[in-house]
Amino acid sequence: MRERRRAVAVDEIVSAAESHIAEEGPHALSLRAVARSLGMTVQALYHYFPSRDDLVTALITKAYDDLADAVQAATESTPDEPDLPGMIVAAEGYRRWAIDNPERFQLLYGAPLRHYHAPVDGPTTEANRRMSAVFERELFRGFTPEQLAAADVRLLSPEFLGHLTRLSPPADGTSPGDGALPPAATALMLSVWGYVHGMVVLEVFGHTGFLGVHQSELYRMAMRNLYDDVRRRIPTHTA
Repeated sequence: MRERRRAVAVDEIVSAAESHIAEEGPHALSLRAVARSLGMTVQALYHYFPSRDDLVTALITKAYDDLADAVQAATESTPDEPDLPGMIVAAEGYRRWAIDNPERFQLLYGAPLRHYHAPVDGPTTEANRRMSAVFERELFRGFTPEQLAAADVRLLSPEFLGHLTRLSPPADGTSPGDGALPPAATALMLSVWGYVHGMVVLEVFGHTGFLGVHQSELYRMAMRNLYDDVRRRIPTHTA
């Protein structure tokens, strides 16, 4: 019973903090204001979150989880075009969540909160990896590890590919989407992520507002071109 009450209180605090961010922006997050909105003292709030960083970590983790859920749900829905690739569907799910939750998106990808340091390999990292796995799965669906390793990335230096090799886990026969990508595929995935995310950032921060309702059309065109380019770089057969 005690654990259940604690879980309810934690959820209430996180929800109140999300509301505060939605109204004031992530950089105005105040534990005192959050506590006041719940009718509790700051000292009582510290019983559940010993520091501001603990609450921020919970907020970031939940935002990543909600974003990953939205991306996954998009891939499980019926697209408006029957043959629309899953990667594009996932990217559009990412875009929709960001547009619907601009302040929480800024918490994840805007200017870092002053003095905040996310725990290394903590819950925020794990939540982000869950979303990345969806994109990897949809982008590289149907290709074997051997095909991905043979992807055309000849413009990259041997030094950079060597760096990616050291970052990648040992090849053990696991499938794309679980963090076992070969270096060539990792390079392609990072490039894709830059485009997927970069265009959304421009929109959420108001830099493409002059396009009006046509922003979604531009995004889909860009994602189609990106998807087609990446798939062309991966051989359909390996020796």
